[in-house]
Amino acid sequence: MNVATSRTLPSKLPWVGTTIFTVMSKLATDTGAINLSQGFPGFDCSPELVALVEKYLKTGFNQYAPMTGVPALREALAQKTEQLYGVSYHPETEVTVTSGATEALFAAITAVIRPGDEAIVFEPAYDSYVPAIELNGGIPVFVTLTPPTYGIDWDDVRGKITDKTRLIIVNTPHNPTGRVWTADDLEQLAALVQHRDIWIVSDEVYEHIRFDGRPHRSLVTHPVLQERTFVCGSFGKTFHVTGWKIGYCLAPKELSVEFRKIHQYLTFSTVTPIQYALADYLKNPEHYKTLPDFYERKRDLFLDSLRGSRFQFQPTEGSFFQTVSYQAITDEPDYDLAIRLTKEIGVASIPVSVFYRQKNDYNILRFCFAKDDDVLREAGERLCRL
Repeated sequence: MNVATSRTLPSKLPWVGTTIFTVMSKLATDTGAINLSQGFPGFDCSPELVALVEKYLKTGFNQYAPMTGVPALREALAQKTEQLYGVSYHPETEVTVTSGATEALFAAITAVIRPGDEAIVFEPAYDSYVPAIELNGGIPVFVTLTPPTYGIDWDDVRGKITDKTRLIIVNTPHNPTGRVWTADDLEQLAALVQHRDIWIVSDEVYEHIRFDGRPHRSLVTHPVLQERTFVCGSFGKTFHVTGWKIGYCLAPKELSVEFRKIHQYLTFSTVTPIQYALADYLKNPEHYKTLPDFYERKRDLFLDSLRGSRFQFQPTEGSFFQTVSYQAITDEPDYDLAIRLTKEIGVASIPVSVFYRQKNDYNILRFCFAKDDDVLREAGERLCRL
């Protein structure tokens, strides 16, 4: 006898649907549009890096890696951090390899947040932060950044800290705005947390992609911040291999212990031959030190292609995203315009309102310029027709 039943699974994230990145990328594919929406490079990685992966695939490095990452890669990361920022992390106890930066972010947030804890989020914010907070029973508290500068109002931050505040999430260079933190930002944050039980998760996946001579102000460089911060990074953004999903977390020993307790039950370990290949590839610093100039040229090329348009913009300070205002063109909602541009002009973008919890619409779109030069020129030509 068959008995029909109907059960509804209550959602832990009732407000979450299909991400805008999936929506826009699919629309771009369906319409044949140039996809400047989702943040992935439109070109391949170095043949040298591919050859290294092939080497380790063919020489037996195909079983589980250690939970914390292969020693050679952890050592290479520790050396790189000391060379760039003058800060030492012990590769055995303070460096952890993860299956992408998103996993690192989730593990770090999970290690800190307990039910009822508050976490300060600067919005517009990358879309993985808030779900991770809420899945752990935390309460996101938003500090809103507004165009054109997206500077942080530290008085606003100070006013939103309570006895329940346990976490502040930092993202520099920032996605989607491209803003790069200053030395004053670090000092302001340090003054806020110095005498409080507040931890920090710092998303620094675009550390090597900043422009016009700006340094990357990693939170590892400030002693007050370094001792309470999980720094999350990504090889995908640095070496044009987003599909490999290899990230890492740098954190003091006491924090890494708690981080690893979470990590071992998320993915346990990360693909082995690629870890060995990246360890070898990191031996040459030029592989990442040339990135600022490489992407700055692409940013400038894309902006030059928009000079004849009615879009308004300030050159992005970092990341491979450029935001543009269309206030001089139309008063359409940014989501509607992004859809229309994809269908009618053939260029896909991301409406920046999706990065705000209340969908604040400042008439701004985000474009990814990590694409081949010809693609950027063609996209600019099409956008100038609006």
